[in-house]
Amino acid sequence: QVQLVESGGGLVQAGGSLRLSCAASGRTFSSYAMGWFRQAPGKEREFVAAISWSGGSTYYADSVKGRFTISRDNAKNTVYLQMNSLKTEDTAVYYCAAESKIATMTYPGYWGQGTQVTVYS
Repeated sequence: QVQLVESGGGLVQAGGSLRLSCAASGRTFSSYAMGWFRQAPGKEREFVAAISWSGGSTYYADSVKGRFTISRDNAKNTVYLQMNSLKTEDTAVYYCAAESKIATMTYPGYWGQGTQVTVYS
């Protein structure tokens, strides 16, 4: 079992920045690819970003490419999502996820509880 706990969500102005963190426990953090997903009211949960176990490969949804950056610190068992140039359409509950490899991140094996991000204009 892997437990994932997100933090760092909150209220931010459009154009501003926010950094989300996801702390992992229960199993070796470095054994997993990590990802971020989000779900806005009335919409399906969507992929945001993913990072390989080594941190050497990253992938982003087109909607956030160039604005968001995913990173990880295996020594701290933590993955981050730096969000810049935030837009109102980024408002959603953001979920951290863990999967055995980045190629199968479409179906993560583990989920965090989510953290709310609200962007206002």
